[in-house]
Amino acid sequence: MKLFRSRKTTVGLPPGTPVYVGRDRTGPVNVSVLDFDADRVEERKDVPAAECAPMRDSATTTWIDVDGVHDAGAVEELCAQFGIHPLVVEDIVNTGQRPKIEEHEDYLYLVVRMLRRDEAGELRSEQVSILLGPHWVISFQEEPGDVFEPVRERIRTGKGRIRKSGPDYLAYALLDAVVDHYFVVFEPYADRVEEVEADLARNPDPAVLDTIHRLKRELIGVRRAVWPLREALSTLARTESPLVRRQTVLFLRDVYDHAVQVIDTVEAFRDTVSGLLDLYLSSVSNRMNEVMKVLTIIATIFIPLTFIAGIYGMNFRFMPELGWRWAYFGVLGVMAAVAIGMVFYFRRKRWL
Repeated sequence: MKLFRSRKTTVGLPPGTPVYVGRDRTGPVNVSVLDFDADRVEERKDVPAAECAPMRDSATTTWIDVDGVHDAGAVEELCAQFGIHPLVVEDIVNTGQRPKIEEHEDYLYLVVRMLRRDEAGELRSEQVSILLGPHWVISFQEEPGDVFEPVRERIRTGKGRIRKSGPDYLAYALLDAVVDHYFVVFEPYADRVEEVEADLARNPDPAVLDTIHRLKRELIGVRRAVWPLREALSTLARTESPLVRRQTVLFLRDVYDHAVQVIDTVEAFRDTVSGLLDLYLSSVSNRMNEVMKVLTIIATIFIPLTFIAGIYGMNFRFMPELGWRWAYFGVLGVMAAVAIGMVFYFRRKRWL
């Protein structure tokens, strides 16, 4: 999950120039439409952008889901039919935006980060742009696959109040799906943290440090996706825009509460991972201290032995002990006694 994305291609361009900034992707932009009210629902896929213009003034609620923003021209064509400002179009195709909300005269523009895990278990962060109008909601996502399938199923089956409510409630449902999926993303972290703690207790090798750094990097990305979202949801819940009805504000406050819970969870995991890093450094430092302690004791024991060996290694002619028959064994015995005595002394001092 990249924390920063290059913006070299947008430097020096006039404001409002739509230039795609994101992961490399080819292929057409897929547009699907769900048009519904309390009594009926119509679902269409692969809808040409030119056919979306009549939906702007439809009496029913229309959800236009755009899969792919890599084709800036197609996104610009669709947005032009709904009167979307060029600066908003620029933000839609520039996928490095932070979560935010912008109020315009005829619509609201929201940006959220959708977090998912791919088949390999890697965490992926994807920008989702949501346009809320009087009778329509347009969502833009970077890649195929999302967390909105439960919302689509509720629309198809008519469960709950989503078919009876307006586009503002639909926008709430999309936001709620994104925020609730954050908890699903966090589920593996508890097990992974426990595994790292167990590995630290057994053997704090560099592989464990690599896992800690990977966890820390993921949590930094999650924090960047969640923290600004709290401010955006708070602004949306307090907005006086006529596009958001009073009945929907209560649900938006509920999403805000969920976002706060997510932030608390992220901070708890960040503190835990930081503690794991400190624990790793302490474990490595303790192991190094133990090694240095053993080496120091060995060196200390050999210091007097080296002193004795140095004395009898001097080439003086008149040394009384040189003429003794058992002098060699006597010196070895003295050296052994000194070494054993020092070991007992270290044990008595609890240095061993």
